[in-house]
Amino acid sequence: MTSSNEALAHTATSADAAPGSQPGAARGAQGRGTPPPGPDSWRSRLYRWDMKASPYAFIAPFFVIFGAFGLVPLLYTAWYSLHNVQLSGLDHQTWAGLDNYKNLLSSEFFWNALENTFTIGVISTVPQLLMALGIAHLLNYRLRGSTVWRVVMLTPYATSVAAATLVFTLLYSWDGGMINWLLHFVGVHPINWRESDWGSQFAVSSIVIWRWTGYNALIYLAAMQAIPTDLYESAALDGAGRWQQFRHVTVPMLRPTILFTVVVSTIGATQLFGEPLLFGGVSGSKGGSAHQYQTLGLYMYDQGWGIGNLGKASAIAWTMFLILLIVAAINLLVTRRLRKSQ
Repeated sequence: MTSSNEALAHTATSADAAPGSQPGAARGAQGRGTPPPGPDSWRSRLYRWDMKASPYAFIAPFFVIFGAFGLVPLLYTAWYSLHNVQLSGLDHQTWAGLDNYKNLLSSEFFWNALENTFTIGVISTVPQLLMALGIAHLLNYRLRGSTVWRVVMLTPYATSVAAATLVFTLLYSWDGGMINWLLHFVGVHPINWRESDWGSQFAVSSIVIWRWTGYNALIYLAAMQAIPTDLYESAALDGAGRWQQFRHVTVPMLRPTILFTVVVSTIGATQLFGEPLLFGGVSGSKGGSAHQYQTLGLYMYDQGWGIGNLGKASAIAWTMFLILLIVAAINLLVTRRLRKSQ
């Protein structure tokens, strides 16, 4: 009897286990929620730690470099803007509060630089974006050697600012420049491009237009190629020509891209520095003999490294930063309205 009962119990235990498994597998399944003992436990913890920490380790170099070369100088500039600091005596700082900003707002040179920045920005941005839009519309059609034309459009952007400005300085030269030579044939007297008010601003703007038109044209071209062809086919069936398709299909679909290029061009115009500095030669940092094309970037450079007033130069830098924040806020509001209208 005893042996038969033991056999029945052994049979029942074996029947409870899954088919093809060992009799102890059912009991081992109860502890699956706990980490296995021994070497597997530290391996599992290391694996979980690696899965959580690895993404932060991968992006840490960017934040370290940004903090060292972006955030720290920005905060240090803000600290300088609240002090009287001279380039010749960095260790001798006195608290000035908002005096640098008050002196800046009461300076006629600051308002002149702000006006020149706005004028050059408008003269260079509007024709640049209009030309870029037209060039992109032409490249959007099937042309022979379209890849070659796209590379040609990007060549001015890849050219050095110093080299491009040097060439344009020779073109706008008072004596022997090609621009004045061409104006002579249409009965226009030679223009002193570097010394005149509107002439110098137009010359600097032409350098910016030449360098950035092709870059913006490629951005518009990429956006145009993403427009569904069904829209053009529907417009063609309705009797719309190429000009009407461009006005009523292409331009409305490019509104976000156009807004993006306007904001980026505005930021670039606010930070304009290299072109007017090299165009002016010896008086480049002054923006000409009468400050006729001195931008905010040149004014900041002149105050910081020409005069040596780092406190006022820092205040100019933060004023430019606030202007860019205003531009970004306007961009955000316009973008939201465009999304709601769509």
